[in-house]
Amino acid sequence: MVVNQNSTFDVVVIGGGQSALTVAYFLRRSGLSYVLLDAEAAPGGAWRHGWDSLRLFSPSAWSSIAGWPMPAVSEGTPGRDDVIDYLTLYERRYDFPIIRSTRVNRVEKIEDGLRVVSEGRAWDAKAVISATGTWSHPVIPTYPGQELFRGQQIHSAHYVEPSEFEGKTVLVVGGGNSGAQIYAEVSKVAHTTWVTQQVPKFLPDAVDGRVLFERASDRLKAQQDGVQPQQPEGGLGDIVMVPPVKEARERGVLNAVRPFTHFTSTGVVWPSGVETTIDAVIWCTGFSPALDHLSNLGIVGDDGKVAVNENRSVASPNLWLVGYGDWTGLASATLIGVTRTARDVVKQVESYLTDTA
Repeated sequence: MVVNQNSTFDVVVIGGGQSALTVAYFLRRSGLSYVLLDAEAAPGGAWRHGWDSLRLFSPSAWSSIAGWPMPAVSEGTPGRDDVIDYLTLYERRYDFPIIRSTRVNRVEKIEDGLRVVSEGRAWDAKAVISATGTWSHPVIPTYPGQELFRGQQIHSAHYVEPSEFEGKTVLVVGGGNSGAQIYAEVSKVAHTTWVTQQVPKFLPDAVDGRVLFERASDRLKAQQDGVQPQQPEGGLGDIVMVPPVKEARERGVLNAVRPFTHFTSTGVVWPSGVETTIDAVIWCTGFSPALDHLSNLGIVGDDGKVAVNENRSVASPNLWLVGYGDWTGLASATLIGVTRTARDVVKQVESYLTDTA
């Protein structure tokens, strides 16, 4: 769909990944005028930057966003490219108005709403929905002596595949699912140590993303009802036993150690005082919300988040946020979880625009 620039809309959506597309699905049904501004050059959002072997935790039917199910794959669960293909076809199916390669620099207050600015271009809106995710803000912890280390340091955001580490001595740092999966495949080609803050929590083999989402939903409902949830342990942050992780377990290498104390120029030193020479560190240490474009409004806190009430900015009531973590909706940063949040946000926006008309 062709969209004129420097136009006025009811709603501007900042982002073009799974959260933004799900929001667009409900905006399309609302009759409001809207546009999506995507920093990426092509469809797929953050999935365009996932590593080659990345796979989902759940079958296609449980990895879909609103309106149109993800097509089933022939074997196992969908991979990175399957998700990109799905999101590409999804936005074509609904002909969303998307302007690409458009990185939003800032959002400004104007008399009748908000102005979204990107490199000299601007779009005015009565309401803005920010859905930029976290991928572009990788988090790397600071260790003493880190600046002295002469080896390679890479975040999982930029990891592609294990061959570049073949024959090297590598630390994989991080106890989440990305750390487990990357460690599992790098350990097949390199001398690899897995470093985690605590002993990793592995879920039963039969538990996948669908089960985790259902458990999280049950917990939320119980909290809302003021009762203690009665259900098995295990949450969205625990490690799912996808095939590569199971294979590492079968090889007997699915073991982690606690963190080192500091870097040297050639390696790291452990609490025991022993020094290990290493070639590379792969940081699987998560992400923070990509909210630089909102800093101009003065609403981003020291924790990198925006104070919200049901996804709506407390300080800027014509701004909503979707897909940054549970603080912007339960599981809203996942394919399976974003639909509920996106639907609720669009309802809130409709109500706000009706009340202010």
